[in-house]
Amino acid sequence: MTRQRKRFGQHFLTDDEIARRVVGAASISSQDTVVEIGPGRGALTGHLVACTGDLHLVEIDRELVARLKARFGTSVQVYPEDVLRFDFNQVVSAEPQALTLIGNLPYNISTPLIMVLLGQLDIIGQMVFMLQREVAVRLAASPATRDYGRLSVMVQRHCAIERLFDVLPAAFAPPPKVHSTVVRLTPHAVPRGGPVEDTVFINVVRDAFSMRRKTLRRALKRYQPDAALQRLGIDSGLRAERLSVEQFVDLANQLATTVRDR
Repeated sequence: MTRQRKRFGQHFLTDDEIARRVVGAASISSQDTVVEIGPGRGALTGHLVACTGDLHLVEIDRELVARLKARFGTSVQVYPEDVLRFDFNQVVSAEPQALTLIGNLPYNISTPLIMVLLGQLDIIGQMVFMLQREVAVRLAASPATRDYGRLSVMVQRHCAIERLFDVLPAAFAPPPKVHSTVVRLTPHAVPRGGPVEDTVFINVVRDAFSMRRKTLRRALKRYQPDAALQRLGIDSGLRAERLSVEQFVDLANQLATTVRDR
């Protein structure tokens, strides 16, 4: 039995019915190119190989890499790499199609990984991930709720998010201390809110949520935001969680103009 490595945040899925449901949620065809992130002991992989002949596995644990190669042989391509630094372009075929990404993500990398993936959406068709339930709730949160924050805005600008089903700790070995949720993220054809300078948008959203109890006027004071907020009809006394994705895009565009004019 492969030992758990705590530094990788490993909780191995052992419930085969759950594995079947996760794979089924992706509706994979035989022609799809699929990348499984963190396959671990192969709970999902065993079902994925029956769906497609173009399956790629990204696994950082070298002991698990050897086990996966021994079990699945040439039916998969295994990359012994850190997925946070993985270039998904290398698995795109000569006749490119949008990738399906799937995985039971280690809790300690799920949020940073999703943020990294936002920069590679031009080659991604869908993502079906098992996440800590708290992260799934934040992803799908609506404005003016306590779970709505930077992650919600950044991801919802680029993807439609569906919470599919919850998974109990007993489905894993060792059982985590939290519940999990399977989600599907589907990239928008056009990002919500329209064009915006990415760097400005990222910085404005980050700063706005940096201290949740601050008003927009105080959180964004380095941008001198009052004029921009007034032009948009946004009360400068509001807090960041009251703004929609589209309002953040509009605000970033207004503040970008202000910064250039200084």
